[in-house]
Amino acid sequence: MNTSTQTHYRICPLCEATCGLEIKTEGRNVTSIRGDAEDVFSAGYICPKGVALKELDADPDRLRGPMVRRNGELVPATWDEAFAEIDKRLIAILDEHGPESVAAYSGNPSAHNTSLLLYNQAMLRVLPGKNRFSASSVDQVPKHVSSGLMFGTFLSIPVPDIDRTQYFLMLGANPMASNGSLFTAPDFRGRVRKMQERGGKLVVVDPRRSETADVADEHLFIRPGTDAHFLAAIANTLFAEGLVNLGRLAPHTNGLLELEKAVAEFSPERMAPFCGISAETIRRVAGELVDNQPAAVYGRIGTCTQEFGTTVSWLIDVINVLTGNLDRPGGAMFPLAPAFSSNAQGRGGQGSGVKLGRGRSRVRGVPEVMSEFPVACMAEEIDTPGEGQIRALITVAGNPAVSTPNTARLSRALAALDFMVCVDIYLNETTRHADVILPGLSPLENSHYDIVFPQLSVRNWARYSPPVFEKPDRPAEWEIMLRLSGILMRQGPSADIAALDDFIIRMQAQSMVNHKDSTIVDRDVEEILKALEPRRGPERIVDFALRSGPYGDAFGERPGLTLRSLEEAPHGIDLGALQSRVPEVLCTLSGKIELAPELIVGDLVRLEESLATRKEDQMVLVGRRQVRSNNSWLHNLPLLAKGPFRCTMQIHPDDAQRLGVADGAKAAVSSRAGRITVIAECTDRVMPGVVSIPHGWGHDEDGASLQVAADRPGANSNRLTDEFAIDPLSGNAVLCGIPVSVEPASV
Repeated sequence: MNTSTQTHYRICPLCEATCGLEIKTEGRNVTSIRGDAEDVFSAGYICPKGVALKELDADPDRLRGPMVRRNGELVPATWDEAFAEIDKRLIAILDEHGPESVAAYSGNPSAHNTSLLLYNQAMLRVLPGKNRFSASSVDQVPKHVSSGLMFGTFLSIPVPDIDRTQYFLMLGANPMASNGSLFTAPDFRGRVRKMQERGGKLVVVDPRRSETADVADEHLFIRPGTDAHFLAAIANTLFAEGLVNLGRLAPHTNGLLELEKAVAEFSPERMAPFCGISAETIRRVAGELVDNQPAAVYGRIGTCTQEFGTTVSWLIDVINVLTGNLDRPGGAMFPLAPAFSSNAQGRGGQGSGVKLGRGRSRVRGVPEVMSEFPVACMAEEIDTPGEGQIRALITVAGNPAVSTPNTARLSRALAALDFMVCVDIYLNETTRHADVILPGLSPLENSHYDIVFPQLSVRNWARYSPPVFEKPDRPAEWEIMLRLSGILMRQGPSADIAALDDFIIRMQAQSMVNHKDSTIVDRDVEEILKALEPRRGPERIVDFALRSGPYGDAFGERPGLTLRSLEEAPHGIDLGALQSRVPEVLCTLSGKIELAPELIVGDLVRLEESLATRKEDQMVLVGRRQVRSNNSWLHNLPLLAKGPFRCTMQIHPDDAQRLGVADGAKAAVSSRAGRITVIAECTDRVMPGVVSIPHGWGHDEDGASLQVAADRPGANSNRLTDEFAIDPLSGNAVLCGIPVSVEPASV
C-alpha cells in the first residue's frame, strides 16, 4: 500500500455551496482537509461540514455491507442474498396487490451524490406505479411550481446575482448557516461584505434574528406565514406609486394588467397589521428596490414551507420583474449550467410549459407535482386500507421518519409495511424498519459531478472530482440502483446491469440527436456512443451531458467541454458571470414570462380570506438552520456534534415569563399532531409569539445505530408538524407558522 502523502482536489458533497476541498491522504487515511485556494468558484472557503468528511468516511456506524431481516432482526448478508430477498418479496407483492402497492421515497443526500441522482431516476422510471415521494415537498416544491408556471420549466429558478447587486431583499433564508439554498454561493459572508463595501445594502425579513440578519444592514421581524401579504403589499405599492418599470422585459411579459388588478386590494395599510411590518416600511422597501438598482429579491425555505408557499415564491419573482431586476446583472438571473439543464436548448417562444396534477393521491386526492405526490400524504397511503394501498417502500438516502410531517404516524406506518428496502449508509430512525438495507460507498470512494447546483449558482462553472480512495470490492450506488431496476423490470436479482447501463445511455443519445435544437441533432448514435468509450456508469453519462451541452465540444464539432477537460482541471473551469438569458430561457407556451398564472392568481382569494383568521394570542413554531447540520444526516459525526447543545426551543423572554417557562428548563410543546419536550432558550432573537426549534433531530428511537447522535438526541420538531397542513398549490408541507401550545414540562 502506498503510504506517501498524496493531495486530492474534490467538491464537497455535503451542502449546496459545493466548496472545493484540498484533501491530503496517507494510504487509506485522511490526514487533512482544507479549502482549495485555487478552486475557481469557492476560492478556499470551507465550513465545518467539509472538514467532517474525514469522520464520515471513517464512521464506525457507517454500514459497509447489506443487512437483511431474519427472525425479526437485521443481520449481515451477502449482496446476492440481499437482492434475492428483494426479488422474492417485492415481486410477490406486485403480483398480489398491483403496481400501486410499491412506492419510492428519495431523500436529500441523493441530490449530492452523482451516482445516486442519475441512477435513482432510472429506477423511478421503471417503478410500476405512480407512488413517488421525496424530501422536495418538505423543502422547495413551491419554488419549482411558481418558476414552472412563470418561465416554463421547474428548474428555471432565478438566483440573486449577489456579486453585482446593490440591494438585496431576503426573506425566510439564512445563508450564513445554510451556505445558500436554491442559491449556490460559497462564502456568503465574504460576498455580503464586498457588496457592502461597494455601497450595497442587505435587508433580511425573518421572524428570528438569524445569523444572516446579524450581518445585514437591516432586519425586519415578520409574523410567520405572512410573507405573501408583505410582498403583495410591495407589488401593490409599485403599481399605485407608478414605480413599475419592466425595462427590456416589457415585450417578453404577459399578464401585467391582470397582475395589477390581482394585487389592487393588498395595500400596505391593510397588510401592515397582519404581517407586523408598518405600511411606511413597506412603502420604503418598495421604493428602495427601484432606487437602489440593481436589486434582487430572494426567499427560501421559510417562504416555501408555509401555507402560501407558492404564492410567496411567485411574488418574489413578480417583484423582480416589476422593478426591472429580473435577468439583469445584479438582479435575479438564470444560470447557464454546462450539463443536465432543461432550459439550455430550444428557442424562446417554442416551449411546452409545465404540467401539474396529472394524477391525484388515492386517499386525499392531492395532485402530483413533478411526477411526485407530497410526502405529507405518504403515511395515509400506507396505513389506509383499500385498493392501491402502499404495502412496500423503497427509500433512497432519506430519513423521512425524522424529516417529514407527523413523524409519529409515519413511523407507525413504516413498521406496518409488508416489505421495505433502504439504500442508505446508516441504520437510522427510518432504516430500522427495513427488511433489506443496501449501503453505498463513502463519498471519498465516489467520483463527483454536481448535477443540480450549477443550475442554481451565482456564477457559471464546471468541476469534476475523481474518487479520493480506490473503490472497495462492493457495488457503487449506480450499480445498486441498476440491480433494483432489473428486479422491477422482472429481470431477476442478477440482471445484466451492463446491458441496462448501455440502454440508458443509448436512449439519452437517441433523444438528443432527435431534438431539433440539440448541439448534436441528426448525428449518428453509434458514433456518439463510440466516442464515449471506455467510460461506464456515471462518468459516461456526465461526459455525454457535457459534450452535448451549451459549452460542450459537440463530439468534435467545436472546441468545448468534455469530461477529460475537467479531469485535467482539478480546480475547475470558470465559465463566467451570469448573463441575460431572456427570451431564450423561456419555455412557456407563450414564449413569455407569465406574470399572472391563473392557478396562482386564483389563490389570492385564499390570501385575502386569511386576514380574518389570525389569532393574536396563538404561539407559532418556526424552524432554524445550523451550519454544522444538514437536515438529519450529519448528526453522527463528532466534529459537527460537539460544542453547545443546539436543539433548543428559542422563545422570547416576555413569552417565557407569561407561560411560566424558565431559561434552560424543559418545556412541553404540543400541536394537533403531537407533543415533544425540549430545552428552553430564552432570547430576544425571536419575536414575541414565536418559538424556534431546529429541524432533523430526535435520535432516540430503539433500533437505530447512531452512537454519537444518540448521546445528544434532541427533540424531533416534526412530531409537531401536521400532515394535513399543506400549500394547496404545490402540496408542500407547512413547517413554518405551526400553531402550538407551550408550557413547563411536568417533572
